[in-house]
Order: sequence, then structure tokens, then C-alpha cells
Amino acid sequence: MVMQASLLPRVARTDVGAILVSEWTVETPERQRATVEAFRSIWESVLWPVGLLSVNLFSSTDGSTIMNYAQWTSEGAYQAFTRSHLRSRLVEEIDRLIPGIERKPPIQYRMYRGNSRENPPPTGCVVMVSVEFEGPDEQRQRRWIDTVFDAIHDETELPPGGISGYFHTSIDGTRVLNYAEWIDEESHRWAIERSGQGTIGRNPKWLEVRNFPGVRSSGFNRYQLAASYSDSRGGS
Repeated sequence: MVMQASLLPRVARTDVGAILVSEWTVETPERQRATVEAFRSIWESVLWPVGLLSVNLFSSTDGSTIMNYAQWTSEGAYQAFTRSHLRSRLVEEIDRLIPGIERKPPIQYRMYRGNSRENPPPTGCVVMVSVEFEGPDEQRQRRWIDTVFDAIHDETELPPGGISGYFHTSIDGTRVLNYAEWIDEESHRWAIERSGQGTIGRNPKWLEVRNFPGVRSSGFNRYQLAASYSDSRGGS
């Protein structure tokens, strides 16, 4: 049985074997809203794919993109879905209703490390921080993430709007994704502006994050949850 949820996905659930993240460029808030409505309509009318734990659509706050964050029991379950008629039908139907969506190829991730505030307040904004490295290197991915945690540990005054950060490493060794929850968009914007160096903190350790060797590009987008569906088992 499939359950629609208005809650954010449980990013740290332990039964996830594969995480697939893809970005869709829709260009305008109007097309963004139409894409979300099409997504909801289609997913509520199809059989739940075997091995899918949750599928979550996030709308960027600037109205230009959508992020699809999906949790699967295994890579094999996801690959079976990509070969299925259902996957083709879902894509074709959305493209028929909203022509011209540009989709980047899905990137497969695994969870590496995360933390969250105790008794966290409601999340009003999800910030997706993406880092790409100059070639595959699993140890480098982890060293970058560990450097972020060192900077957080050394921060004497963490921004009050931050709630959590869950760091993913791409299985090809080239990327890191931080799924970060904030109270609202303004809290994250304030933290970045306060630091004066494009980070959420002000201590010198953050410069090691900014100048980490081997980083090809980095950036972030702010999102709000638009649609979320999960299997009825719920996970842990």
C-alpha cells in the first residue's frame, strides 16, 4: 500500500540501499507548479514500484528547478525500474503535459555522515549543497565531509536556523551532496551573509572547506517540499 505524506523524507532511515537524485530545469514558477501537479496526479494513479521506499519532489525557491530525491532498497531495484514500462510511462506523461523539461541524469548516492539538532523545530527549507571533484576519489569525498564536521565542531556560534545536515557521497567517487534542513529560507540566507565568506560559519576552518584541494565546483539551491510519497512500511 502506498501512502502520500506531507512530511519530509526520513533521510537517515536504515533500510535504504540506493539514493537517486536528479535535477529538472523547468525555468518558471508557473511551469514548476504545473510539473508538481502532473507528478502528483501520475504517482497517485500507478502501482507502487517494487523496491521503492520513497520519492520526494522539491521545488527551488527561485521557481526554476525541481529536485527529485528517491530512496530505494537496492541499486538492483532501481535498475529494474529504469527498464520498466512504468518508468517510461511516467516520464512520457509528464513531458506530454509540460513539454521542454530538461533533466540531468540521475546521480546515485549513499549516505556517509549526518547530524541533527535535538528536538528540532519544523523544517521550512531544504538546502541542497552540491560539490563536484576533479575525478573519482572516495577518500577525498570523505575527507571533505570530515573537514566540514571539523568546522562545525570549532564553531562557537552556530547559526540558529540550522537543523540538520546529511552528507551523501556519489558512488562514482566524484560528488558530495549535503541535504541540509533549515527553519526557513531567510535563516540560511542570513547565515551565509553573516559569515562574509560564503559559508554558514565564520571560524577559519571554513576556509579549509572553501579551498579544499581537488574541488572542481560547488554551490547550493534552496528548496521546499512539493510532494512526497513513501511505502506504508515506514522504515526505521
